[in-house]
Amino acid sequence: MPEGPEVESVVRSLRRGIIGRKILNAELKNGRVLIGSAARTSRALAGRRINAVERYGKFIAIHLDEGFLVVHLGMTGRLLLNAEPDKWTHAIFNLDRGTMIYSDPRQFGRIEYGRALPERVAKLGPEPLEIALQEFTARLAKRASPIKAVLLNQAVVRGVGNIYADETLFRAGVHPRRRASSISKPRAAKIHASMRQVLSEAIAAGGSSISDYVDADGTRGWFQVEHRAYGRTGEPCKTCGTPIKRILLAQRSTHFCPKCQR
Repeated sequence: MPEGPEVESVVRSLRRGIIGRKILNAELKNGRVLIGSAARTSRALAGRRINAVERYGKFIAIHLDEGFLVVHLGMTGRLLLNAEPDKWTHAIFNLDRGTMIYSDPRQFGRIEYGRALPERVAKLGPEPLEIALQEFTARLAKRASPIKAVLLNQAVVRGVGNIYADETLFRAGVHPRRRASSISKPRAAKIHASMRQVLSEAIAAGGSSISDYVDADGTRGWFQVEHRAYGRTGEPCKTCGTPIKRILLAQRSTHFCPKCQR
């Protein structure tokens, strides 16, 4: 599933192509992907001008001159500019210059239009690149769950997913099973700094293209070559040489070094 850095890369590539464009019409082909009526959504979008594109966690919010078009990419969703539709294309937005299509083989993504941001987006936690250390530490102190599960909780911070939670905890030297509320302030500061560093580096690299992720121009990211824990089960730790271990935590594959992470 595309996480914060991947979605940020999509947002940045979309900005270059759609800011100031007008939506002439929208062809909405899949009721499973679309939230709401296709006919009403198409009517509402026709003639709307695109003023801005922002990321809210793993959501893409396209600010129109009236309302918001909100997209969640799910596991395999892609928003592509001026691409040829394929059998997995569920929406085509014809603009006054070019097109934007939504393609999604597994159909776990969602598209929604509304006059305001959906409540599930408005209720998300703070942006991990913006949250102050004091607030971050206070949020951890209130959670008795394992730190890996807390980082994945979008009400705590928005946009951190499985890849970047593993990479954050590896760099901070914290075991993913450690109870969040038991983490000392110095170790919380390490997690906070590592989270910001990992996410910033991943965004600069265009995200991690592990399966079929690309940005709106069809460009793959390359941060996957920098992974130190995620997906490296059995491979030697890049710090100490101990084989990376994989466990299931919060129903997610979790990768860590049993020697470096305590």
